[in-house]
This record gives sequence, structure tokens and C-alpha cells, in this order.
Amino acid sequence: MDLRTAKQQSNWQRKGYLHKVFTPAEQSLILASATPDTLVWLFWSMKEAAYKIYSKEMDIRNFAPTSLQCTIFDQDQETSSGQVIVCGRTYFTRSSLHQTFIHTICADSLVLLHQIKVSIQGDTHPADLFTPAICKSHHGAYLAQVYLNPGSLRSTN
Repeated sequence: MDLRTAKQQSNWQRKGYLHKVFTPAEQSLILASATPDTLVWLFWSMKEAAYKIYSKEMDIRNFAPTSLQCTIFDQDQETSSGQVIVCGRTYFTRSSLHQTFIHTICADSLVLLHQIKVSIQGDTHPADLFTPAICKSHHGAYLAQVYLNPGSLRSTN
């Protein structure tokens, strides 16, 4: 998620936005945060990553963001780990927090989550990697490509 693009295209502070996108617990955390912009886009990134897996697994294409419940377990200036629950299914997340972007990867197990590698390019061409990406995402100036370590059984996001 390109934070500059998000700021230009979305006004999360407009009336009703938080209510449409975030659970009451998430809204409370956002409003109490010293860095609400970061938390809004972190939760959004987590929801989007989990939705990609869930929609593939269940063959459902109905993004209802308030039905995805985010929990953050650990966060510092550069990383965040947490989980997203979607219709009783739990997905684990790991997010990279940067001044200009946030990127979240997601998997249905912690083991698989730790097998995922990410390459993020901003305004450049993708790195010449030998393994094909299992997932690509693009927002604003950034392209993220996700890879599994050799020997991993399947991809999630």
C-alpha cells in the first residue's frame, strides 16, 4: 500500500468511513492511536491480504471488510505481526511498515508465513529472481512480489 497514493485517494476521516471498513474494536484502536493513519492502512493491508487467501480458498468474491477481524500481536516501527479472522478461519500476518508504504503477507499457518519471502520495488523494474512469484500486488508506485522458499507446499499470498 503506497501511503502517498492512499492519502490522495482516500479520506478515512470522512463521516462513516471507519464504520464501513473496520470493526468497533479496530475503530477504537485507530481513534486512540498516536499514529491513526498508520493503523488505518495497516488494518486495511491485513484485511486485503487475508481476503485474497480466503476468496481463493472459498471461491467467494464478496469483500465485506467489517467481517474481517484484525488483531495485532506485536508491532514496532518497522514490522507488525497479527492475525485476521474471516468467517471462523484464522490467517496470520506479517507486515512491513515503512515511511512511504505498508505491505502485509498472510498465511493460514505460522510455519507457512515464515516460508514467504517478499520483493518490493518502488518506481523500478522487478528484481530478476529465479523463482516465479506466487502473488503480485501493485499500489501507487510500488510492486510487491511474493515467493515461497523452495520446498514449500503451497502459496497463500
